[in-house]
Amino acid sequence: MTHPRIVQVVLDTTDARRLAEFYREMFGLRYRQGDEPPSPGQPDRDWLVLNNSTGPQLAFQQTDGVRPSTWPDETVPQMFHLDTVVSSREELEVQRGRALALGATQLLDRTDDPDEPLYVFADPAGHPFCVFVGD
Repeated sequence: MTHPRIVQVVLDTTDARRLAEFYREMFGLRYRQGDEPPSPGQPDRDWLVLNNSTGPQLAFQQTDGVRPSTWPDETVPQMFHLDTVVSSREELEVQRGRALALGATQLLDRTDDPDEPLYVFADPAGHPFCVFVGD
């Protein structure tokens, strides 16, 4: 039996370029050919893809009316989040600083967990993502 293969994850956002730039910087990804930022005065695309050599691509779809998740409050639930991993507590702190500098908002600090220390952030569009220490 064969199964479909996951090739990309798509995030809806009211600002596709801004969100793509956040994830490009956060994870060291590269634009798919043709999706690079446009020249000054040129219109931007409403669908952007970042190539990822270690997993599925990330795509960004311009969508009006997207409401940021209010997690952990349940008013607007998270319908998606990314789990990412680093190799040490020291690297976890480095990535926390990078995420905040790039415009993320910290939602949860669970670094006191002896089995799985982690942070939960919201990206600039409000999508939650986790960075934790693991293998």
